[in-house]
Amino acid sequence: MGGDDVRLRAVVALAQGMAAAHAPHESWRAAADGACRALGGSFAALSVWERQLGRLRVLVNTGERAPGEEEFPESETYPVHRFPEITEFLHERWVGGGEPNAWVETAQGPAEGRAEYCHQRVAALRRRGRGCCVVAPIVLHGRAWGELYVARPAGAPVFGRAEADFATVLASVVAAGIAQTERLEEARRLAFTDALTGLANRRAVDVRLDEAVECHRAQGVVVSLVVCDLNGLKRVNDTQGHAVGDRLLERFGSVLSLCGAMLPGTLAARLGGDEFCLVAVGPTADEVVRVADELCRRAAELELGEGVACGVASTGDPLGPVHSARRLFRLADAAQYRAKAVRAAKPVVAGREGPDDPVVRLADAPPPAATERRRFRGRR
Repeated sequence: MGGDDVRLRAVVALAQGMAAAHAPHESWRAAADGACRALGGSFAALSVWERQLGRLRVLVNTGERAPGEEEFPESETYPVHRFPEITEFLHERWVGGGEPNAWVETAQGPAEGRAEYCHQRVAALRRRGRGCCVVAPIVLHGRAWGELYVARPAGAPVFGRAEADFATVLASVVAAGIAQTERLEEARRLAFTDALTGLANRRAVDVRLDEAVECHRAQGVVVSLVVCDLNGLKRVNDTQGHAVGDRLLERFGSVLSLCGAMLPGTLAARLGGDEFCLVAVGPTADEVVRVADELCRRAAELELGEGVACGVASTGDPLGPVHSARRLFRLADAAQYRAKAVRAAKPVVAGREGPDDPVVRLADAPPPAATERRRFRGRR
């Protein structure tokens, strides 16, 4: 098989690996792994240029990692002034009509006579026992996005010009894969995000709650749901206009997000209209109730609206078996319904009024007639 065929197969494999990824980190790993194999390297890394912070941040390290190198490092960053080719040399080349070609460096010094740009990389090669590397800029939407880095161990053949040119081709394939990943992530984000508030939407809640209830059934993890109905939104819309009503929804969304952050891993969401919720997995029922109480207090202090009616249902309270997300929703709904009916300033919590708890009875009763002002929603 000819060299061109081998390289074509390597390009196709890299592109397919990135396309098959289900998350950004999988796409990064597929890019680095594919480039490493295609170039006969022993190590590869993918880094992004964070312009606002003036640094290169390593997204993934693959292959034979040196001590201290993590596959997905949380804080491996390098100031770009130590690697000015990413900002200066490449920019000058583009302005002059050139292309962002890859270049080769060795542990003995620059392979292409640009010592002013590579002394930090040379030191890094020596420190990590590597003999040479090829660095390929990744260009996305006409701008430098980051770089693809592939290295070989000390004693291995040094990358040649043909391999550097091939690295440039691989970097363009990686750029296309990253662009596709970003489009998919944006589509996923929009599919699970409420456009007005930026909170999660009903679809995201359904997914999270189904997973959480399964975890509860298998492992006994406490799952809690806080459902809030924003009081006074219709009056604000009718008297001050929908733009002001939207501002109230956004403002309460911020309060909900702040309170949700008090419970690690909690999902804050807008279910639709004037209804919001928190999904907490892990914290105790008492912890969730304290946060719900704080949420009610903060909502009452907003300059618009009339506070919230808040209901809480938690598997940490005596609710009976909770085998589905729908039952937890009905319990939280019933608690919120009661909070609204009695104009409670604090959250109503399902299961805390003894064996004949009225909230639990309400949740388990047949659905009310369609003519009633409010009906339980058909939760999944």
